Amino acid sequence: MRGHVRERGKGNWYAVLSTRDQQTGRRKVKFISLPDAKGKREAQQALARIVTELDAGTFIEANRTTVAEFLQRWIDHVQTQVQPRTIRFYAEQVANLTPALGRVPLSKLKPEHISDAYTAALAGGRRDGKPGGLSARSVHHMHRVLKQALGQAMKWGTISRNVASLVKPPKVTRIEMQTLDVNQAATMIELARGTPILIPVLLGVLCGLRRGEICALRWRNIDLDTGRLWVVASLEEVRGGVREKSPKNGKGRTVALPPLLIAELRRHRLRQAKWLLRLGVRLTEDHRICMREDGETVWPGSVGRAFRTFLRRHGLREIRFHDLRHSHATHMLASNVHPKVVQERLGHSSIGITLDTYSHVMPNMQADAAATVDAAFQAALDKQGSKR
Repeated sequence: MRGHVRERGKGNWYAVLSTRDQQTGRRKVKFISLPDAKGKREAQQALARIVTELDAGTFIEANRTTVAEFLQRWIDHVQTQVQPRTIRFYAEQVANLTPALGRVPLSKLKPEHISDAYTAALAGGRRDGKPGGLSARSVHHMHRVLKQALGQAMKWGTISRNVASLVKPPKVTRIEMQTLDVNQAATMIELARGTPILIPVLLGVLCGLRRGEICALRWRNIDLDTGRLWVVASLEEVRGGVREKSPKNGKGRTVALPPLLIAELRRHRLRQAKWLLRLGVRLTEDHRICMREDGETVWPGSVGRAFRTFLRRHGLREIRFHDLRHSHATHMLASNVHPKVVQERLGHSSIGITLDTYSHVMPNMQADAAATVDAAFQAALDKQGSKR
């Protein structure tokens, strides 16, 4: 392949390439703009890079598509591949990225553009009209979405490299996990008796279920005689209502029920049957375990709000409902339950997630393990000494 550079007007350099049409075999001339070239020498260097990339099959010609136009195309592309809630999350991050990067041509996007966008977002990126910027965690979400979108652009052949991978997002301070010890959990359970929040609290602190999983549970998913519960679905709030979807890791799981919870569920079932009879409805296996007294479905957000109200009413330490799940995992690990069992009970996709999330419990487990091994060796050594 042959080529040379040409200046059209003052400072407008082009690479002129002589190529051959693959179908007709005829020679043709292709002009490629070199907007970054400041002179003939830089234009010749750019031409050499283009020829090398053309020979390697990695050259992508610049186009006028902006970052905003591409990100909207990407959202349309992934629309059918992820959950509606994820699409809303992507759209929020795109809205945060657009003010600073939207007008930049995708082919000219550089790491410094992205770094400047993150700095601006931290300083004053709020879109709700309030002063101040976004948190480091929010900017980290922006980075993750942009990097994912640009990865798709590479697959489409729109760009040759993912410049977001060259940018380091702001460091996120990990939120300290809030957990209850056994005594605190027992106090909470006693205070919750006689209130609608009791069953959700028990399912959270004794089984480690998520809010959406609790709201999706039906009586057919529980066998009180064998003491088992099957997590097969989760409720997700969408615009205008709720939808049922598969659990977070895409797979169901079986959770053994403690006797305390079995007894409370039996009493709860009788109370539910009385509510429904007043409405002229007979309780069936298809009814949800957590529902309002008018028979309507309880939404995950409602559980969170009711839990916060309950904590404030009784002067308890304010934690998230999800922290009941963390408390359950911590209780198990502190009682020397094997992490693999904890993983299966919580529904984590891998044991690595369990170990990473609850690493704060591991030092005590290691100390106990070291003491157990030491005692075994000491007994063996004493036995050997007695034979001498």
